[in-house]
Parts: sequence; structure tokens; C-alpha cells
Amino acid sequence: MFRLGLIVNPLAGVGGSVGLKGSDGEDTALKALAMGAEPKANLRTQQALEPLAGLDIELITYPGEMGEESARIAGFQPRVIGTITAGHTCADDTERAAREMAEQGVDLILFAGGDGTARNICHAIGDSTPVLGIPAGVKIHSGVYTVTPKAAGEVVAMLVRGELVTLADQEVRDIDEVAFREGRVRAKYYGELLVPEEGRFLQHVKNGGREVEELVLDDIAADFAENMQDNVRYIMGSGSTVQALMDHLGLENTLLGVDLIENGQLIGQDLTAQQLLDLTGGYDTRLVITVIGGQGHIIGRGNQQLSAELLKRLGRENIIVVATKSKIKALEGRPLIVDSGDAALNHQLSGLIRIVTGYRDAILYRVADY
Repeated sequence: MFRLGLIVNPLAGVGGSVGLKGSDGEDTALKALAMGAEPKANLRTQQALEPLAGLDIELITYPGEMGEESARIAGFQPRVIGTITAGHTCADDTERAAREMAEQGVDLILFAGGDGTARNICHAIGDSTPVLGIPAGVKIHSGVYTVTPKAAGEVVAMLVRGELVTLADQEVRDIDEVAFREGRVRAKYYGELLVPEEGRFLQHVKNGGREVEELVLDDIAADFAENMQDNVRYIMGSGSTVQALMDHLGLENTLLGVDLIENGQLIGQDLTAQQLLDLTGGYDTRLVITVIGGQGHIIGRGNQQLSAELLKRLGRENIIVVATKSKIKALEGRPLIVDSGDAALNHQLSGLIRIVTGYRDAILYRVADY
């Protein structure tokens, strides 16, 4: 029987939908909740556990919101260890859970969180026990996470069935959230974790460098500006490629946030998920997003303000993807990833999508269905 440890950071990613660009620290989490954010880590854990239904697994987890709730909803009868103070979990709980599961000799620890959670796991157990991350955070630069929650379940299922899966050390990286909220990315290496590698499903470490192909970005920006329509609201996603479009239009940009423009005017800046819904309701709206370098995500990394509700309202036909060809080539054939938190929506957005790569120049590229 495969012995699976499960740890959930219940507040992972809670700051994303309200534009806080992270969830580290109790004060940030409380602020996010006060702003109306809804924790999604347990839901994403349930999605990861779905592919494991019916497999020969003993699931060992922590109480309540740190894993037990998700496990039971997914149909497991987990063995619950440890204690927590419900509603007040913290990094110490995560580290203690990891140590206790490693001491019990689990075959793998499956954990839901972001880069901060990966740091906690790394600090607690290093590379002594294999681990795998369910992506639930706002910022995910580490290479220990799968591309979507469902993909995490697929990798674990492969291990349970005895399929050949390589184990390799993957980097744990995290950024300074204070600097991140000010538009500056400072990623730091914190160590490595032992992770099952499966090329289709494991996330690559994020490329942190900004685009330097200024002429190509100018061409993309010129194409976008030429095709803009009057009285249409454009949601401008995060990233340096979209920033180049805003620079071309002469508008102030939130590099690591989401803005809204109409008729050449900035009408909303660094917006939350709810603000985007409110400001686009009843308006003809387009979404402009780019590809995260090295990882391939277009939804679900650094832009959790783009809620599933908003994406469903917009429809696939109103999503504009912009990227340089060098960024696409760097994926080496790996598909783009949509991780909206809604499996049905992920499926709807899969398939070939048009990417603007220059002035009157575009390519078709595949979006994965997992």
C-alpha cells in the first residue's frame, strides 16, 4: 500500500484575488480575508485527489483545514495525526506536519501552497522525503509544483501504479513580497526538495528576466494599438510584455497587477477580482495576457485576479495572448497552461490559441487540457 502524506496550507493564495500579490504573514492573510478573499487551497487539494480515487493508498494528514477536510470530501478515510488551532494555522504547523510525516515513513508528501509553503517544507525535511506541490499560491517560482492541481494527482497516481517516474532535486525559490508589491522581483534560492519528475506535469522554475527584445515588443504593441476598438474595455494582465503595450499607449502600468483601460484612458489600476467583475459588467470587454517565461502559464500564476467567473463571462474569443517568439521557443514544445481553479473552464480554454508575436504576425499554439 502506498503511504501518502497530505499537508494543506489553508491560506495559500488567499491574497491573489484581492491584488495583494502574496499571502505570507498572518497580517496579510487577515487583510485579504477582510477584503472578501475566499481561501481556495482546500478546493485545489480536492481537485488533486480526484485522480487517486480507488487506488491502494493510506492517506495520512493533519486535522481540519490542513488536509483532513479535503481528504474526506474526496472520499478518503484518512489517518489524522497532530493537532492544530482551527482557523489559526501558521508556518510552524506546516513544518511540524512535514517532520511528523517524514518520521512516519510516508512514501511521498503531497502539499498545497505556494513558494512560502515550499520553503517551510524544505526547512523542515530538506530532501529526506519525496514531496510534490499542488499549486495554490499567488507566486510560484519554485520547481516543486505541478502545472495544475489535477496534474499533481496524475503524478501521484503514476507512482501508486508503480510506473517509472524519475526522482530529482528541484529548486525552492521565493521572493520578497514587500518588494513584489512595489513592482520589483527579488527571487532567492532556499534549497532543494526531492520531487517526482514527469515532464508534462512538473512546473519549470520561472524565468525571472525581463524581455530585452525591444523591437519585437514594439511590434507587438503596435499591432495591439492598431486593432484596439472604441468603447471596449481592455483588461491588461501582468508582466513585462503587457507593460510594453501600456508604455506604447502612454499609460501607467501595474507590472505585477491587473489594470483596465478604455478609449486610451486608464480607468482602473491594480484591480482585485471583484473590482474587475464590477467594472466590466455590462461592457464589451477583452482580456490581454502574456505567457510566463519558462513555465508557460497564461492563467493562474500571478494573475489570480482573473477569476473563473470573469473568464467564463468573457469567453475564449475575447482573450488576447501576446508573447515574443523567443519566449514561446523557450518552452521547447511544452503546451501553455491554464490553471483557473475550475476544471471545466480549463478544458474549455484548451486547444490551439492565437498568440500575437509581432506586427501583423501571429502563431497558433496549444493550450494543455490538464
